[in-house]
Parts: sequence; structure tokens; C-alpha cells
Amino acid sequence: MIRFEDVERARARIGQSVFLSPCAYSDMLSKETGTKCWLKLENLQMTGSFKERGACNKLMTLDASERARGVICASAGNHAQGVAYHATRLGMSATIVMPEATPLTKVNATARFGGKIVLHGASYDEAFEEAKRIEAAENRVFVHAFNDEQVMAGQGTIGLELLEQNPYLDAIVVAIGGGGLAAGVAVAVKETNPKIKVYGVQVNSHASMKRAIEAGAPVTLPPARTLAEGIAVRRAGDKTFDVVRKYVDDIAVVDEEEIAEAILALLEREKTVAEGAGAAPLAALLHRRLPVEGKRVAVVVCGGNIDMHLMSRVIERGLVKSGRMVKMRLKIPDVAGSLARVANLVAQARSNIVQINHERTFSDAALNETDVEIVLETRGFDHAQEVKDLLEASGYGVTIR
Repeated sequence: MIRFEDVERARARIGQSVFLSPCAYSDMLSKETGTKCWLKLENLQMTGSFKERGACNKLMTLDASERARGVICASAGNHAQGVAYHATRLGMSATIVMPEATPLTKVNATARFGGKIVLHGASYDEAFEEAKRIEAAENRVFVHAFNDEQVMAGQGTIGLELLEQNPYLDAIVVAIGGGGLAAGVAVAVKETNPKIKVYGVQVNSHASMKRAIEAGAPVTLPPARTLAEGIAVRRAGDKTFDVVRKYVDDIAVVDEEEIAEAILALLEREKTVAEGAGAAPLAALLHRRLPVEGKRVAVVVCGGNIDMHLMSRVIERGLVKSGRMVKMRLKIPDVAGSLARVANLVAQARSNIVQINHERTFSDAALNETDVEIVLETRGFDHAQEVKDLLEASGYGVTIR
């Protein structure tokens, strides 16, 4: 099992090769979560993720003959970038096997860092099997994304930094996929100050570590899709499981909508871009899934490599969830000027129409009427209700969807 000394040696080994990320206090998120909230911004690493810490530590422990063989890994993106970046920096060749559905932003970034990309399979598990096949065929060194003691030790350097940046923390909250980050941080923190709570957060479709703790051993979950693909691990590692079971105090579970809301909160409140995995810990705080009210809490924003198309959809969903974008349906007379009158009323209420659908044919309206759906920008639910009230006072039947 990984020891505190392993994390200390990793810190000495990689200290000049990775960014000492800031631990920034957030007044706004503190108020929203009922805590004193600090953000450990690992999304600011060169590769946009904490994963390069573990990858760097593992690669730097390889001897000359292993370096000459080159390395291989399987990854949905962040571990891939860390391995590619540091392997290139250290003069090693790196082959990266990624699932075919990996976001394009992560594929392109990995290629830019010098990795040879192999897209294979519909899931991480299939990519992993292909990577193991290539490992045997080409005699490469396999670098596991989480189930490796040197990788865990590298991730644990975050814990050492947090203890130095804020020694008065009551709790640290980290995302859990396979468990490498949680295991490393927990060892570093608990072996230094066992009073500090370490909490993990998983997405409900891939709560593999939580299920493993409940079952007493790693279990394999069925395939599922999630916007938090960085923690979409169906089976916890056996090595990480032992450490997490010993040191992590509890594991919370959040859903897709809650993660999307947290992504938007970080973007809007803190001007910080987080991917789904990076926002999951904040989602747990925003929805009061952990007993940390009034406590000094560090949230590890573990990655920021989010596809921009996905980001745009997350923003739109977040606006809907907060009532700042609403869809209204109403019937209006099918005569000239009716639509203009509705638009004028909306403008009078200081709202903005961003989309409109005018339907005559596929409608249950009377022959002299037409259905209209309008998507509006509003200031929130109260403002949306004001718009609805004004339209109804003007004779229109309105439903909000």
C-alpha cells in the first residue's frame, strides 16, 4: 500500500516539472455552499488536469531500459495528455489508446503534446484491452491511469500542497473515478493531520468506488454515458480501493444536472473553466451532500478539459435550470400584427426573444389561431412570471415549459 514517504519522494521528484496550483478563496461560493470554500485549481496545469502529476512521477521512476522501450496507456483524455506531455519532455515515445467517443479537444491536445493516438472501442474498458494488447506486442511499459502506487503518490502531492497553502482546513473534497487522486491526497493528508476529513465525490452512473466500499471489494458497473467522462470508471482499482477504504471518510454521489450546474457556477462566479469531473466536488457542496456546513473546505477542481460544444450545451441547460432561459407556449389570432404585438409585450417586460416557432399545420389550435413557442432570456423565475402575467393580462393563455 502507498505510504506517506512515497508522496514525499514524489514531491521532491516532480516539484520542478509540475505547476504549484493556487488555492484560491471564493467568497461567492462560500456563501452559496454554506462553507468557507477554497478552490485548488488543478485545471491550470499545463495539460489542464491533475493527472500529469501521477504520470510525471511514474515516468521519472523508470530506468534507462524501460524508457528506451517507450510507454503506453489507455485514457479518456487527461491521463493521456499527462503521459504524452511528460514522456515527450523526458525523451520517451508514448502511444495513447483512447475510446472512439473521446472529446475532440482531448484527442487534439494529446496529439499536440507528442503522443501517438490510437482510437479504439466504445468505452475505456475496450481501450484498455487494446492498450494491453499493444503493450505485449511492442514490449512497451504500461502506465495505468490510477491503479499504480507511483501514480497515486504523484497525485498525492496535491495534498501536501494544500497542507502548506491552508493548514487550517477542516475538509478536502475530491472527485473519484478509479481512485488515484483520492487515495494519494488522503494518504498525504491523513498521515499528517488525521483530523482533516477527506471526502470523495462520484457521478451516480459511475459510483464504482462507493459500490466497492459497500460490497467490500471492487465491483464492475454496467456501461453508461456521462458528461463527467474523466471519472467514468466502471470498476475501482484494487490498489486504490484499499487506500480509499482506509483513509477516505465518505463518498457522495451527484447527478448530471447537478454537475452541469456546478460547471456553470464555476464559470460564472469564478471565471474558471471546469470539466464535469472537475466540477463534481463543488456539485456535492452546492447540494449539501456532505457534512461540511460552516467548515473550512478545499475543493479540488481537478480538470478543465471540456469540449466547447458540450460547454455551450451545459451553459444553456444551466440557464434553463436557473430560470434565466424559459420557453413559453401561447395561442394567438392568425392575423397580421399578432406576432408583433406579442413581441412588443415581451419587450415591455424587459425580456428578450432568442427563438420563436410559429406553428399552423401541426397544431390543435382553432383554424383562426396559431401556436407560438418563444424562448426568452429572463433574469430568473420571478422575471419569467412577470412576463407570463403581462401576456395573460393581455388576453393570451400562456404555459411555461
